Amino acid sequence: MPRPGGLRTAVRRSSARAIGFVLVAGSTRKKRKGTGSAKQQPRGNPQKAHVSRDPRHVEKATAGDWIGAARLRTLPLAVTPVLIGTGAALLGDAPFHWVIALACLVVAVGLQIGVNYANDYSDGIRGTDDHRVGPARLTASRRVRPRAVLTAALGFFGIAALAGLAIVIRTGQWWMLLVGAACIVAAWFYTGGRRPYGYFGLGELFVFVFFGLVATIGTTWVQVFDVPQEAWFGAVGAGLLACAVLLANNLRDIDQDRAAGKRTLTVLIGRRATQALFTVFVIAPFAIAALLALFYPIAWLTLLALIAGACAILIVWTYREAKELVVALALTSLTSVAYGAFLFWAFAA
Repeated sequence: MPRPGGLRTAVRRSSARAIGFVLVAGSTRKKRKGTGSAKQQPRGNPQKAHVSRDPRHVEKATAGDWIGAARLRTLPLAVTPVLIGTGAALLGDAPFHWVIALACLVVAVGLQIGVNYANDYSDGIRGTDDHRVGPARLTASRRVRPRAVLTAALGFFGIAALAGLAIVIRTGQWWMLLVGAACIVAAWFYTGGRRPYGYFGLGELFVFVFFGLVATIGTTWVQVFDVPQEAWFGAVGAGLLACAVLLANNLRDIDQDRAAGKRTLTVLIGRRATQALFTVFVIAPFAIAALLALFYPIAWLTLLALIAGACAILIVWTYREAKELVVALALTSLTSVAYGAFLFWAFAA
């Protein structure tokens, strides 16, 4: 028969084990609950937050995604210099070389779409677009393999190169091959390569040179083998408007670019200075048009394009959300192509 003292000792040990089990179970529940509440919110592009890293669970890109990545809002910037350059070529007695003008348009549009896909690829593999607030990009969203986006970029560069080669063969201006090669190299190294110049505040400079001066003057030269001063004035206007579009784009992405270490001109000079510079870039081309209107009265009609430009300026100064700047970008592109169309009319009339 067991002793009373031994029975009491066994009861105490059993109670202690039960209490310990309850304490351990409660502590585990608290830890699990605490872990769930401390879960961090996903960073970067909110539209990419729900994209799985597992390729088996990522939705494939649609045709609309590919079209969106081509950034159609920027295509007017390719049309503007061709319009102005062709108009300047018609100032003399030379006939209208519509085939060459059309080939120049293919070159400009091919380069524009190519650089847009190249930016998607380069920023995507570098991780810059992981911080993007706007629509998800092809590469960064992982809906498309990076190599496919790179292939698309090279394909459009190839289209531009073939059209440029046709122009060179038709005109016999073989030195223009060097100009074409420089355009493709500049398009690639905007965000590509180890030290892309777009990451060091030089994007606007190269845009002004290649989408303003080179595109406009080159279009005039291959048609008449001459560059009248009107082409130079128009080229400056086209380049400034192209820079304004880039400023609107970079102002939209200023916080994300700063976080990603992309030092655009907007990141370097700040939000307020960018707004002021954008205003100058939009208004200055119309001062040039006013000067041209003294000799070509139809050029006064370019002031109608300033209506859209003024709306873009208003948005840039008063926006509260970054997505509003997408509208400003589109309005500035519209301003650019309208500006080019009116100058073409003024020169060709």
